[in-house]
Amino acid sequence: MIVNTKIFGEVTIDDHRIIHFINGIIGFPELKDFTLIHDQEQGDQAGIRWMQSIQEPAFAMPVIDPLSVMLNFNPQVNDELLTPLGKIEPDEMLVLVTITVPGDISQMSVNLRAPIVINSGNRKACQIIVEGEQYAVKYPVYEILQRAKEAAAKEGK
Repeated sequence: MIVNTKIFGEVTIDDHRIIHFINGIIGFPELKDFTLIHDQEQGDQAGIRWMQSIQEPAFAMPVIDPLSVMLNFNPQVNDELLTPLGKIEPDEMLVLVTITVPGDISQMSVNLRAPIVINSGNRKACQIIVEGEQYAVKYPVYEILQRAKEAAAKEGK
């Protein structure tokens, strides 16, 4: 499948790389099919990828593994919320959080309260809301990502 994206231009997406959100994503319930892309030119900087909509080529969200910005991220989630994903083997679960990049990049944040959970075995996904106040909707990450980038540069990556 060829998708003409706003950010990456024309990209070819294999059917086995399409992730299906049964209920869409928060704020965009009509968008159900996505793929993950990372910018080839910039490399996989600090693990930032783009969740690109298949239905709406102009819609892509930057996402990241929450463990790259908060080592102890481990929300307690009601198993019922994950039922639509089918049986998930531990090594097939991928958890991502969305990144917000405002005009002032130093105010970049991630939404730890609404993680995206993907069953990579069957490519089904959902976005859940974590109860309680333990995880922030706008968790600042600019300095964390800058330190990771500097550490990678020192290691020669």
